[in-house]
Amino acid sequence: MKHTRINLATLVLASAMLFACNEGGIEVKKDPSTKEEIKRVVTHVMTKEDQIKLKPDAVLQDFLEGNKRFKSGQNTIRNHSEQVRKTAQGQFPKAVVLSCLDSRVPVEDVFDQGLGDIFVGRVAGNFVNEDMLGSMEFACKVSGAKLVLVLGHQHCGAIKGAIDNVRLGNITAMLGKIKPAVAMSQDFSGDKTSKNDAFVKYVSESNIKYSIQQIREKSAILKEMEDKGEIKIVGAFYNLTDGSLEFVK
Repeated sequence: MKHTRINLATLVLASAMLFACNEGGIEVKKDPSTKEEIKRVVTHVMTKEDQIKLKPDAVLQDFLEGNKRFKSGQNTIRNHSEQVRKTAQGQFPKAVVLSCLDSRVPVEDVFDQGLGDIFVGRVAGNFVNEDMLGSMEFACKVSGAKLVLVLGHQHCGAIKGAIDNVRLGNITAMLGKIKPAVAMSQDFSGDKTSKNDAFVKYVSESNIKYSIQQIREKSAILKEMEDKGEIKIVGAFYNLTDGSLEFVK
């Protein structure tokens, strides 16, 4: 019976601590004997003042550091309920990410970003069209984002579908937007099929490069902002197996 009371007491204390953490800005209590770092729950959100001070290179560095935290399982503890309330009247994101639709690519988590930090555009195969370009122009020219990042990923089904020339309903037209990347990748030495992971990755990287090329060629607004150093346009390949990033030149 005594042992049961101790367990219940511990459970009650743990519940109280969890409640305190969720209130926002409250230190996470740790047993001093563990010597674990005491963390605080983040409630801050990006403000206009924060955004104005940021430079494109600083945002990119922030993403790199965030990905390191993600890979090591050290993502920032955030009070999302509080951040929702704070961002309700306005948003000042630092970047816009064009990502694939894939459910295994949690963009905000991959870069350890919170509510109001980034715009995320998703479409299978992370390709660029008029709608995406308009969204990016809104994100950067109107809303002040400093970084455009095109994010492809490992084992992409859309890339495999384009390689295999899949034809099915509206998927046919969608994959047509990725076909230029397949054509760009014919210099690959090896098996050029969707069963070859190395070729799929090669096409994915070509697709990232092609998307960046399309952004610069079809958006005079974003091209001018990049030329002036107001934004940076980059591409990265996300590895599903370990959460790491490879930047595509």
